[in-house]
Amino acid sequence: MESTIVMINLFGAVALLLFGLAQVKDGVSRAFGARLRTGLASGTRSGLRSFLSGFVATVALQSSTATALMVASFVERELVKPRMAQIVLLGANVGTAVTAWIVATGIEWLSPLVILVGIVLHRSSSPARQGGGAALIGIGLMLLSLHLLSSATEPMRQSPALAAFIRLLDNAWPVAMAFAAGIAFVSSSSLAAVVLILSLASTGILSAGLIIVLVLGANLGGAIPPVIASLSGPASARRVTLGNLIVRAIGCVIALPLAGYGADLLGMLPLNPAKLPVDVHLTFNLLLAALAWPFSRILSRLMLRLVPEDAQPDTGPKYLDLHELSTPVLALASATREVLGVGDLIERMLLRTACAFEKNDLSKLAEVPTLERRVDSLQQEVKIYLSKLGRGGLSEEDGRRSIVIIDYAINLEHIGDIIEKGLLPQVGKKVSLGLKFSEDGYAELTKLFHLTIDNLRIAQTIFVTRDFNLAKQIMEVKVEVRRMEKQSSERHLERLRDGRTDSLQTSSLHLDMLRDLKRINAHIVSVAHPILDESGLLIESRLKGAA
Repeated sequence: MESTIVMINLFGAVALLLFGLAQVKDGVSRAFGARLRTGLASGTRSGLRSFLSGFVATVALQSSTATALMVASFVERELVKPRMAQIVLLGANVGTAVTAWIVATGIEWLSPLVILVGIVLHRSSSPARQGGGAALIGIGLMLLSLHLLSSATEPMRQSPALAAFIRLLDNAWPVAMAFAAGIAFVSSSSLAAVVLILSLASTGILSAGLIIVLVLGANLGGAIPPVIASLSGPASARRVTLGNLIVRAIGCVIALPLAGYGADLLGMLPLNPAKLPVDVHLTFNLLLAALAWPFSRILSRLMLRLVPEDAQPDTGPKYLDLHELSTPVLALASATREVLGVGDLIERMLLRTACAFEKNDLSKLAEVPTLERRVDSLQQEVKIYLSKLGRGGLSEEDGRRSIVIIDYAINLEHIGDIIEKGLLPQVGKKVSLGLKFSEDGYAELTKLFHLTIDNLRIAQTIFVTRDFNLAKQIMEVKVEVRRMEKQSSERHLERLRDGRTDSLQTSSLHLDMLRDLKRINAHIVSVAHPILDESGLLIESRLKGAA
């Protein structure tokens, strides 16, 4: 029974430590998250700054895993170079070791005061102060957990079973290292594992050599969670976390055979045996950083070979050839072809949405968000491509054509937004709730859907041919769409006044879809504006002049 109580107290203290770590991370993220991310992204221009950025971020977040995942995301967005990311993680490892050293300095008595100050700040109306208060509460809980760990391990001093287990580990150092690595991996924190080793060391039952081996295992296990967390991410992110694991693994493999010599050396130094785990933890990470730093460039190149680029789906631009920028005519033709492809994607989105509306089939909508993301990406690529073209200077005609292409791409992107954020949820609501429009209302919306798709196809032709007659035709269609939308709204209101149940159920849905289809047609018709403007057929205002 007594051993059960000891284990409950021990696991409860470890759980409190992990909860405190999570509180610190969440609190600091809320109070200083944006500044930390900005500092981490911008503080990697040199090796020293990268190391310090990783160190500061980890001390603040109390989690080298969080720092690893953060810097991996920056590498993915090309905000941090892969070599600098490896140095950042070396700093993060040292940051974790310094944190362990600080909490082991015997300041547990401060925990009630720290928690009290944290609660006062957490009651503030300021989000930053609330985050800081949560972080202080977490620190206080961490300090309190150290006191509980010390109390929980006190009965273990005379435990024959624990003594036998420790002797077993002392005679099998690889097993001991794997055991500590497992603890760090399960707790997702090398700091928690080191603090647990610290509590056991305070009982005096661990030899110096075993302490070194267990700390090595804690370092190895602490590098595994970021690797697992980044498995579903891009290759650039996986390279960063896997590189950090390889560095720690190599360090542990080199240090393990030397643990006995290290124990003899530590015995000659005036160190407190009870604090030996945190001293070993800090020393190991400082030595590892010093030795691995010069090889960071080689490591990043090795990661490129070990983790090849992911097979990219054919979603990028097909026709934007950078070599054609020196010939504006070719570059503008390529940009035109690319934007036509964007228009084709918009047509697919409209067809899927119209089909889902008519057939009450939600599966038709599944592809729409993916298509919209491709539209966003491609129109951005077109804008960047033409901005590069404009830097070399363009003739007046080429400059006008470049603006026309960009304007049409932007209008297509707006249409994609309207479909995804407007029509998609509206049609989804109709289908999922089993709503039925009146026969007249359904026919009006279906007709407007088909007219919108036809107008888009005409706009695609106008965009390429710049046909004046088609431009006039589509402008006249805009008036027709406005008339249809107005008539449909009026008829819908008449049905509401007549008390038609089907119209009452779908009233807001009907009007919202009319509005969004009208907005889409307005963006489609804009392709004719430059052509008619050049012919002097457009005026700035549709208001009639005073007689």
